[in-house]
Amino acid sequence: MKLYKNNKVSLLCAGLLLASSLFVSCDSDKNENSDSDNAVAELKINLDANLQTMESFGASDAWQCNFIGKNWPSDKKNKMADLLFSNDLDAEGNPKGIGLSLWRFNLGSGSTEQGEASDIGDEWRRTECFTTNGVDYDMTKQAGQVWFMKAAKERGVNKLLAFANSAPVYLTQNGKAHASIKEYYNLKEGKMSELADFWATSLDKLKTEHGLTIDYVSPFNEPQYEWDGSGQEGSPATNANIYSFVNVLSPKLQSKGLSSQIVVGEGGSYEPLYKTISGKENRSNQIDYFFAANSAKNIAGLSNVKKTISAHSYWQAWPLRELVNSRELAATRAQSIGGLSLWSTEYCVLESPGTAELPGGAGPGRDLGISLALWTARIISTDIAVGGVTSWQWWTAISRGDYKDGLIHVDNGSSNGAGDANYCKNDGFIRDSKTLWALGNFSFFVKPGMIRVQIPSVDSAKAVNDVMVTAYKDVAAKKLVIVAVNISKAAKTYKFNLSGGALTDNKLTPYTTSETLSLKKGTAVDATNLEIPARSVVTYVGTYK
Repeated sequence: MKLYKNNKVSLLCAGLLLASSLFVSCDSDKNENSDSDNAVAELKINLDANLQTMESFGASDAWQCNFIGKNWPSDKKNKMADLLFSNDLDAEGNPKGIGLSLWRFNLGSGSTEQGEASDIGDEWRRTECFTTNGVDYDMTKQAGQVWFMKAAKERGVNKLLAFANSAPVYLTQNGKAHASIKEYYNLKEGKMSELADFWATSLDKLKTEHGLTIDYVSPFNEPQYEWDGSGQEGSPATNANIYSFVNVLSPKLQSKGLSSQIVVGEGGSYEPLYKTISGKENRSNQIDYFFAANSAKNIAGLSNVKKTISAHSYWQAWPLRELVNSRELAATRAQSIGGLSLWSTEYCVLESPGTAELPGGAGPGRDLGISLALWTARIISTDIAVGGVTSWQWWTAISRGDYKDGLIHVDNGSSNGAGDANYCKNDGFIRDSKTLWALGNFSFFVKPGMIRVQIPSVDSAKAVNDVMVTAYKDVAAKKLVIVAVNISKAAKTYKFNLSGGALTDNKLTPYTTSETLSLKKGTAVDATNLEIPARSVVTYVGTYK
């Protein structure tokens, strides 16, 4: 993730390519009560029109989980794990957590062991490393993060992903986990094989010593940025750097019998996936570079490379015309490659849309309420419906800072967050957010393998300031899930129309997140009269035959 203080940083068919001017007439919310607001619209869903197959919803353990997982009281960290991972219901049928299906593990680089000499000023943004020399491994390191991985697996999380911000410091060119160079990967000459050994050995030992199988490996994070500051770990990387390392890492993983698949991309925004970035030409056009049939650097032929390209949803979430246009362009380029899926693998607020959109107008200042939840739900829905993403992942699951970056926030009971290294290091108060539950409107119900289906009555590109709706089916269970995000200030009423099947009893059960409700189960409603409350996210669940 790009530093907060640094300002540097669908339909899958006809209709996706409408001109941007048609999508959003204005970037502010102009919805006002009118006769049309109260009209009953038809909500058509076609079960026979299959779109993308969903893979996962996830979040990252960076950076808070190491201290919290290692030091906090057992009951409190288990409470946080339940909120993030649980698929259970309480006695009233309400979800106990948001049932994430993917967990991102930050494989550390060793800046913690360096202390202040690491140049990483914030102790909470340093990471431990399993080895300091590539020979001797200490798998008691990163204990708090390992605890959360185990807690995730115990609660049914399907997939674990390991990502890194830097190579281990013993292998870097400058001996640091942040870069000194401006373009190429911060790695000593001729050390790619040793770096691949580090990855393969770490994953193998996580499996043999901790019982944790890492499903996906993402070795490069936001390679377009320079990462030459002291705020956090990171390194630039060219497409050629990534290509070379993937070809070295692939056989190393196989030689240890590891089933991990390599994932590339993690672009700092969607742009580098589909266009040339001025001054960063060799870190651009990643879809074509890695997967186009005519590319000399095509990596799709490696059996353990997942045919997926990933990017982060930062910077192109505002204005709304850019939110839509960027996803449209990424989807178009990804769909030009047969069988290539698109992932959104990080997001928290880095934009500054103003106070009409978010409390405080930007990322600083924690928001546990519905404004940030709706902002986020709109991005999730757009990424899925316009961008066609199959996996959506939030940045940091737990935050101790006064910033809009956490699903769960922790504090000391008297402030919203602090920079002091000892703040909440060993204990504190847990605050769940509406953003957590709004993500749960997707993650708890839309499970891996479910298929998104077409809603011909909703133009997702035009709905970003009104009501966005996506629908999914579980073919085996004959289950239908509909997620509606109502950004507007008025309730909207729909008459449901299903083709390709018949809704059982013509009933759907709502689960609502709003200013007063957190994924609250409601009474089953008649599908001829679905009311989406103003400023809410509602998931409807039913079965069909």
